[in-house]
Amino acid sequence: MIREFMLGDEKGIAALEKECFSSPWSENAILESYVADTSFFVFTDNENILGYAGLQIVLDEGYVTNIAVTEEARGKGIGGVLAETLVAFAKEKGLAFISLEVRESNTPAISLYKKFGFEDMGRRKAFYQHPTEDAIIMTKEF
Repeated sequence: MIREFMLGDEKGIAALEKECFSSPWSENAILESYVADTSFFVFTDNENILGYAGLQIVLDEGYVTNIAVTEEARGKGIGGVLAETLVAFAKEKGLAFISLEVRESNTPAISLYKKFGFEDMGRRKAFYQHPTEDAIIMTKEF
């Protein structure tokens, strides 16, 4: 089941962040981002958050903050549902484009984004840490 963020979800999202990323967002950072202007969507099994996605909107531009899925739930289409949700939400909001950064070694994520019409628009050198790695900038225009 996919739904919009509700207060209390920050704990499950922060746990997922720790599982998936070398520089995870804290519960406070998630709440601050939500209060500021980020829309979050969670995929749950009604008990646990199995995945989540975030989209920050600035004027008519969308920036994907993260898409993450628990290791045991990967390969079941959850990442695709989350990406599709962000694309539909961006269209609904009338955004000109949505953009994201992805580790150059994260080929499953790159393939997923390409499936939804994102194109490689450039690189950010040494964008990621632990380990240091370039980011590929991918954008989907509407």
